[in-house]
Amino acid sequence: MSEGTDALERRVLMRAATAKDALMTRAVLERADVQVQTCSTLAELVDELARGVGALVLAEEALADPAAAGLAYVLQRQPPWSDLPVLVLARQGADSRAVAEAMDSVANVTVIERPMRVAAFVSSVRSALRARTRQYDLRATLEGLRLADQRKTEFLATLAHELRNPLAPLQTALTLLKRKRPGPDEALRHYDMMRRQIDHMVRLVNDLMEISRITRGRIELDMGAIDLRQVLRDALDLSRPLLDAAQHQLALQLPDGPLPVEGDSVRLTQVFSNLLNNAAKYTPAGGHVVLSAQAQDGQAVVCVQDDGIGIAPELLGTVFDMFVQASGASKAAQGGLGIGLTLARSLVELHGGRIVAHSAGLGQGSAFTVRLPLQAAPAVQTPVDVPAASTAALTALVVDDNHDAADSLAEFLQAVGMATAVAYSGAQALELLTRLRPDLAILDIGMPGMDGYELARRLRRHPAGQRTLLVALTGWGQQRDREATAEAGFDHHLVKPLDPDQLIALLDGFNR
Repeated sequence: MSEGTDALERRVLMRAATAKDALMTRAVLERADVQVQTCSTLAELVDELARGVGALVLAEEALADPAAAGLAYVLQRQPPWSDLPVLVLARQGADSRAVAEAMDSVANVTVIERPMRVAAFVSSVRSALRARTRQYDLRATLEGLRLADQRKTEFLATLAHELRNPLAPLQTALTLLKRKRPGPDEALRHYDMMRRQIDHMVRLVNDLMEISRITRGRIELDMGAIDLRQVLRDALDLSRPLLDAAQHQLALQLPDGPLPVEGDSVRLTQVFSNLLNNAAKYTPAGGHVVLSAQAQDGQAVVCVQDDGIGIAPELLGTVFDMFVQASGASKAAQGGLGIGLTLARSLVELHGGRIVAHSAGLGQGSAFTVRLPLQAAPAVQTPVDVPAASTAALTALVVDDNHDAADSLAEFLQAVGMATAVAYSGAQALELLTRLRPDLAILDIGMPGMDGYELARRLRRHPAGQRTLLVALTGWGQQRDREATAEAGFDHHLVKPLDPDQLIALLDGFNR
């Protein structure tokens, strides 16, 4: 709201009985720092209402004016948040019919009898203005809720659209594979496409889960001493395919010396990859993207700058807000929910930093600057290679009430050299246990009847299952969920949809 509009909405409009009364009353209120506008007629006062008002002060005589009907009409049709205070200065003596009718037609009327004490009058006006201020606060709250609901509606529409996009080619590929029964080479092309679409859906769901965990304070950071330069190189590696596909020219500007920060390297990589992805998507093909970093005033300052579509001035203050990115202005970029900036801001703030957006306007490109506190000295972690062990001759038990999920996972385990058995319930798994004596058991948690927790506890008590490597497979991945599976006896916790590479890595490190 502009300063001028704010002043209009906090002023008192007054129609006094006489010009002398108007001058005296106005002088009293202005000495009390109350802005007053006197109106020579009630019709003038009604016209001024549309520009903004904090309270009305009316002499009883004004209620006899024919324009009083127009005033009542306006007051009766106020928006839901508004209940404009009206102070009526009544003549001394017998009750006035005009005042009584005004009180019946307008809810928020205060009657002050003349002559009046100055202190009481000023106090009444100030109380009316304070009440009006609370109404403006309610208006702002309602407007905020309306905008939030609008953004949420747009976001859900975008979510539905983005989830349907990968489902369409998946359905088509499945139909082709079933009808044509193509050879291995042609089938492989379909499988590769299906894998890409599944990966895309997983990214969408992961983004939603990340937002949920962060907003509920459920996210945990794996903090350590890192060199931010390596994080930026890792982020660039993740975003390189998108930048290359758009034929952007990238400039990488990193300092010669380390940028030591205390942080979660995976999460910070996610932040800068999101910023680079945005630059790639919102910049027309063949554009320019600059990733720069420097030490400045005890902070690591990283900037991702592009010459893309830019940001409208009115959106600069809201680009990091939840649901804002799902608006029509983001149609230039496809293939995401537009919540990357919300994630980026939350993760940066969890690291004690801040992120700001800059843009000269639409078509003028944009820049996102991240500031993180520097540490005294770098301590770069060195990855340790773990030798792979063969999974041959191992026996696996897959337990899931979803037959398709269980059968496909068992087939995958067979493909990597394991002997497998499938059970579709906890009871069926227990029946197989003595005969099978599995080295590995992958259990779905959310099964009806005997769930994965109870099955794991029973397996641990059974002689044939005490040395079995138990893996929980669930759609829940928060810390409390991992603690629950650990308490039930599980050795590992994998989140659906299962990442085959993650499972292979687990099997490679499996000591028989």
